[in-house]
Amino acid sequence: MHEYSIVQALLNQCEDYAMQNGAKKISKVITKIGVLSGVEPDLLQIAFDTFKDGTICKDAEFIMNIQPLVIKCKECGYEGQKSELTMVCNKCGSLNTEVIDGEDMYLMSLEMDC
Repeated sequence: MHEYSIVQALLNQCEDYAMQNGAKKISKVITKIGVLSGVEPDLLQIAFDTFKDGTICKDAEFIMNIQPLVIKCKECGYEGQKSELTMVCNKCGSLNTEVIDGEDMYLMSLEMDC
């Protein structure tokens, strides 16, 4: 499960930000996870709950905002969200599209207590 290594990197990043800001505790970790990121949210939650003990995030709430796929059509210029995981343009049916959002995972914000 690569979710374990993702959580380890996330917890390290949280600890770095906490040190930089003189925080003693992190109470909330907010992430954005794209549907095409390859990250399984349920497994990520389990990994976070497993590895947060003994870290500055031990009591932190873990919030995952799931980012839908957003494409832009190179034929007609349509840009919008997709409810299904296809690259077909909703407007003209072209496959000549590019992904605008929904492929990555980001740490969006932290709530820290000093």
